[in-house]
Amino acid sequence: MSETDALTLGVEEELHVVDLATRELVPRAPEVLDQLDPQHFSAELHRTVVETNTPVSATLDGLREGIAARRRAAIGVAESLGLGLVAAGTVPLVDLDALSVTPTSRYRRMLHEYQMLVREQLICGAQVHVGVPDADEAVAVAQRVTPALPVLLALSTSSPYWMGEDSGYASARSLVWTRWPTAGDSGVLHSAQEHDMLVNDLIASGTISDPKMVYFDVRPSAHVPTVELRVTDACPDVDTVVLLAGLFRALVRRARLEHRAGLPLPAARPPLHRAAMWRAARSGLEGDLLDLPRSPIPVPAAVAVERLVGDLRPHLEALGDWEQVFDLSARALSRGSSASRQRRALARRGRIADVVDLLVTDTRGGATGPLRDGMLAPARLSPYAAAGDEAFPGEIAAEYAGIVPVLTALGATGLRQREDARDEQQRANGVTFSVAGEAATRLFPFDLVPRVVPAADWSALRAGLAQRVRALNAFLADVYDDRQIVADGIVPGWVVDGSPELRASGALVGAPGVRAQVAGVDLVRDADGRWCVLEDNLRVPSGIAYAMQNRRLTESILPELPRPRNLIPVEDTPRLLRQALLAAAGPAAGDDPALVVLSQGPDDSAWFEHRMLAEAMDVPVVRSIELFVDDGRVYRLRDGKRYPVDVIYLRMGEDSLVHSPGADGMPLGPSLVSAVHARTVTLANALGNGIGDDKAVYAYVPRMIEYYLGEKPLLADVPTYLCGLADQRAEVLSRLDELVCKPVDGYGGDRIVIGPHATAGELDALRRQIRAAPHRWVAQELVRLSTHPVFDGHQFAPRHVDLRAFVFTGDRPVVAPAALTRVAPAGSMIVNSSRGGGSKDTWLIAEGGM
Repeated sequence: MSETDALTLGVEEELHVVDLATRELVPRAPEVLDQLDPQHFSAELHRTVVETNTPVSATLDGLREGIAARRRAAIGVAESLGLGLVAAGTVPLVDLDALSVTPTSRYRRMLHEYQMLVREQLICGAQVHVGVPDADEAVAVAQRVTPALPVLLALSTSSPYWMGEDSGYASARSLVWTRWPTAGDSGVLHSAQEHDMLVNDLIASGTISDPKMVYFDVRPSAHVPTVELRVTDACPDVDTVVLLAGLFRALVRRARLEHRAGLPLPAARPPLHRAAMWRAARSGLEGDLLDLPRSPIPVPAAVAVERLVGDLRPHLEALGDWEQVFDLSARALSRGSSASRQRRALARRGRIADVVDLLVTDTRGGATGPLRDGMLAPARLSPYAAAGDEAFPGEIAAEYAGIVPVLTALGATGLRQREDARDEQQRANGVTFSVAGEAATRLFPFDLVPRVVPAADWSALRAGLAQRVRALNAFLADVYDDRQIVADGIVPGWVVDGSPELRASGALVGAPGVRAQVAGVDLVRDADGRWCVLEDNLRVPSGIAYAMQNRRLTESILPELPRPRNLIPVEDTPRLLRQALLAAAGPAAGDDPALVVLSQGPDDSAWFEHRMLAEAMDVPVVRSIELFVDDGRVYRLRDGKRYPVDVIYLRMGEDSLVHSPGADGMPLGPSLVSAVHARTVTLANALGNGIGDDKAVYAYVPRMIEYYLGEKPLLADVPTYLCGLADQRAEVLSRLDELVCKPVDGYGGDRIVIGPHATAGELDALRRQIRAAPHRWVAQELVRLSTHPVFDGHQFAPRHVDLRAFVFTGDRPVVAPAALTRVAPAGSMIVNSSRGGGSKDTWLIAEGGM
């Protein structure tokens, strides 16, 4: 009999049942089990769990197929019922009051006896069995494998969340599990007889009622001739279970040979072993582990894993498992623990439901088919190839030839460490933003892979951006004055009059000239490399400080990245901004205008940006309660003294401004508007600028450029249809499933409907809205947005991106040397951070660069 045949394998997996709509744990396992073979699937203590039992296998490949087949069967039934299955130690969304134990006499007795201990056992593990028919050998093996258990636990950690909160542990399940009176180390046992006597004594003590309630970390199984590993979390990734099985079988082989050779048992040091298990549960693969039995000194988890795999190599080779276990261990270290991936999923958008979605997807992943070509995912970072990708269109683009080798050399583990450093810096510097309806702020999402805008592209964009903003400023001045562009038939009157952002206050800006001192223009690059304008932002464009901060982060956490020749520095941005704002000062300001940044304070979603820009420009950031108007002049009140204000860099919406209280307790808006009309203060940007952001107005910007400037547009627009025009509306309604529809006053991705991605119900609702208020909607052709690689936690992955460029206008328009690349989440084309998007450091290259 070969080594493999003798040491057979099997796994019992416990799977949580979740509602796919609410993502909550639900007591509907009986409905799933009713449609499954009871020989292979069974109930557990709680009705939220389905347990699977694989066939006995002689090989790791056979075990993998057994696990995947059981998952496929169970998932197929669950999904037909609107349910998902999750292989993880815990799931985050739990309503404890709605859950009860499986109604068998055994489980009811356990509930009566153990009370809270039973009610909180909403946990799942993966139990690995290795065939050891001889009972004495099984006991001996269980004693000898104990020192390696912390490493196995660390590899499996998948339960950072407990009852909706981050536990601070990688395996909260372990903490809950060890509360059982029979959990943990069995103590020293020398034979099956001693083991049986101990079990009988526990039953006699009333602590347990049957042998199956012996929950030792490793035990001779109570129902099959195996040694059973019980310490590990259930694992979403099938390959992690296979890795654990491979390592455990090699440990069993080594222990059995040592027993047969008469070698003494390793010295038992229970407190130290408990400390090692605690450390593994606390940190998983992302911290240190105790290097037992070598030393109690902690070592990085990767070192502990690599040492264990290396120590077991002779036994893995004898079993025919060496290459597979080695590859799987390298992959595990590259990806990190499931606990870490779950935390990253939450950090991206702050939604706990995303964690459940990740777990459901990962659990399905290994069950619904092998990876491409049947190969394991590579442990190394490797470029992909995707048509329309800016960095990896096939061959690596020339602009990224120096960047990619550095990132691939760091590998997934190295980049995750840099992500940790990024998060620490962001927290220390308060680089956060907030989302409406959420109490907590989020770290501003930042991807490690920088984006390069080549010199030729940036040169053309700069010229086109300056041209566009000149025309938009001319339009704003005209539309709040004589409306000559309407009188001449260039822009229809209904487009202006029907705009929700046409404000009477806009007409009170008495001085002609610049109304948008700060403009944000959103650009996209299509899959063929052509740039076009997606929308304009002339009210309160944000992102300048985040673009600067992204560069500082790159320089700090990835200092080894080679910088291209003629990379444009971002640090001159605040000076250029200040210069444009001061140029807006009216005649009452004198030679030394006083500038302030007006913010709603810490409650504002971009408070970090307001503070950073004010500090960089060396001007105060104020709230409305620090301003008042006296005799037609605006003053700032600080420490009982008043200081004149000539220019206000407005970082709040007009509606908020009008209703905000001033320093005198009265609404600031009316008196401030009077001061604007008297030209004793300048608001930058001006009130009423939102009409320039209107999506219907956008359709006429190319004509504005020709009308006001006498020039041909240098930047393309996306073909746009106005639903307020009958013929265009008819075409839109006939092509809803092909077009992108937007409300004319939308921003931040709000209410956008992407036809090819929308459901029939969403398209029907959109059709009704357009028919009811056609002038409030536009439609655009779908642009095949370019993609750019991001690091998704374990590999490069393509994501859609856009580019927000900034134009500062004082005496003339100046394109800022900082631009913000925004990244859409996986499967989406909407880049806004409030909708789960991210950002990148954007490397703008001057002529003569690269």
